[in-house]
Amino acid sequence: MSRKMLIDGEKEGDQQQFDYDLFVIGAGSGGVRASRTSAGFGAKVAICELPFHPISSELIGGVGGTCVIRGCVPKKILVYGATFRGEFEDARNFGWELAEQIDFNWKKLLHNKTQEITRLNGIYKRLLSNSGVTMIEGEGKLVDAHRVEVTQPDGSKKQYSAKHILIATGSRAQRVSIPGQELAITSDEALSLDELPKRVVILGGGYIAVEFASIWRGMGANVDVFYRKELPLRGFDDEMRAVVAKNLEGRGINLHPGTSLAELIKMEDGIRVLTDHGGEFMADVVLFATGRIPNTKRLNLEAVGVEVDKTGAIKVDEYSCTNVPSIWAVGDVTNRMNLTPVALMEGTCFSKTVFGGQPSKPDYKHIPCAVFRQHTTYVCCRSQRTAGSRGRKG
Repeated sequence: MSRKMLIDGEKEGDQQQFDYDLFVIGAGSGGVRASRTSAGFGAKVAICELPFHPISSELIGGVGGTCVIRGCVPKKILVYGATFRGEFEDARNFGWELAEQIDFNWKKLLHNKTQEITRLNGIYKRLLSNSGVTMIEGEGKLVDAHRVEVTQPDGSKKQYSAKHILIATGSRAQRVSIPGQELAITSDEALSLDELPKRVVILGGGYIAVEFASIWRGMGANVDVFYRKELPLRGFDDEMRAVVAKNLEGRGINLHPGTSLAELIKMEDGIRVLTDHGGEFMADVVLFATGRIPNTKRLNLEAVGVEVDKTGAIKVDEYSCTNVPSIWAVGDVTNRMNLTPVALMEGTCFSKTVFGGQPSKPDYKHIPCAVFRQHTTYVCCRSQRTAGSRGRKG
C-alpha cells in the first residue's frame, strides 16, 4: 500500500519497491524509540544491532544500547551499592549493633548487575517484536542511499533495501593518547571489573569521573582524580562545583586540579602513573573518563556521501536528516545533546516527521542539569523536560 510522505518531494503512488520502509542501524534508546513509533504509524521496519555483551567494542553491543547495558542503569546499581557503607556507619550512631568488620561481596554485586542488564536486554527485544519491528543481529553499514549490509555473527553478509535509513549507533568512550594508554580502562570496563580495586586513578573531571570516584570511594578504595580545570564538573554552576569539590575531598577523594597524566607503566604490583607535573602514583585501575566520540567509523559514510564534522559526528538538519535525503540520524551519533531522554525525543520527532504526517523538530530549550548527593555518592542528573513531563538520565 502506497503512503504519502512529507519529504523528498515524494508523491502518493510512487512504485519503487523496498524490503522495508525504514531500516535502523543501532538499537539503543533513540533507535528503539524511532523503530517502535514508526511501526506504530504503519511503517514496515527492521533494526540491526550487534550481539549482546556488557562491554562494547566494534563487534559487540546489544539491544538497549549504552544507557541500559553500560551506562545509567548498571551505574545506578553500583551507586546504590556504594551508599550502604555510609549508612552502616551512621546506623551505629542510632543504636544499631553491627559487627566491626562488615564484609562486601563485589562479585555478587557484579553478578546481579549483569543479570539485570541481561533481563532488560530481553525486555527491549520483546518491545521491538511486539511493535512489529524485525530484529536482525549483526553489524550494519551503508551500501548506498537505500541499502544496508549486515554482517551477521557467523560472518555471513546480507543486504536489505529501505526507503529510509536511520543511523542511531550512539557513541563510545575515547582514550587519551599517552604512552601506556592500553593499560587504562573506560567506563565500559569500569562497570564489569573482576575485582574491586583498592587504588584508583581517574583522568577527567566530568560527571562520569565524579560518579565513579564516588562509587569506588564509597566501597573503600583510595581514589585520585586528575583534571585540567580548577574545579570538576565543567559546565555546571561554579559555586556548586566548588561545594562538590570540597565535599569530595572531605570524604577522602584526592583531587588534582590542573594536572593531567603523562604515562602509564605496567609494574608487578600495579600501574605506575606519571603526571605532567612530575608526580608519581601507583594504581590497580586507571580510568579514562575523558569524553565520548560518535560511533561512525565503520558505517561506510564516506562512500555514500554522508557528511560528518571533525569529531566524526553525522551532520543533520533540524529534522535529523543528513545531506542524503533518505538517510537520517538521531542520538549521540549526531553529537547534539548526548542524553538518553533527548535521543528518545529525537527518535519520536523523526517518526512523526517521516511516517506520521506531523513535521516535528526536536526542542532543546528545556534540558536542566543537576548534581545531587546520595549519601556518600555524587550523581549528576541531566534531563530533558517539557511542560507536563519529567524525565531523568542519571
